[in-house]
Amino acid sequence: MQIRIYYEDTDAGGVVYHANYLGYFERARTEFLRYRGLSVKLLHEEGFIFPVVRVEIDFKTPALLDDLLRITTSVLEVGKTSFTLLQQAIRQEDNKLLVEAKVTLVCVAPGMKAKRLPESLLRVLNHPDE
Repeated sequence: MQIRIYYEDTDAGGVVYHANYLGYFERARTEFLRYRGLSVKLLHEEGFIFPVVRVEIDFKTPALLDDLLRITTSVLEVGKTSFTLLQQAIRQEDNKLLVEAKVTLVCVAPGMKAKRLPESLLRVLNHPDE
């Protein structure tokens, strides 16, 4: 997924405000699933909700106004009720890694009780390149 950095994305120092990366990564996770035939909206309607329970993030180099970023998403670990993804923000112009995050999500029912990952999601997570 690509993201262009606009003025509204930057802070007083002229660099992307650190919390914005969480939003970029959220969008990229949604598109990662959409590209593989899954809809977060439909999963939600079926009673599967995926809150983020852990983020480990490394800010290596700042993104600047008008940079074009490529946000990548890959699967690191899949459990019975949770999964962890590696997400990276890479500047297109020079292929430089700017930010890297390990994001863990857990599957819960609408009452916030943990539940098994749905089979459709397991297929995607266990075979993301298919």
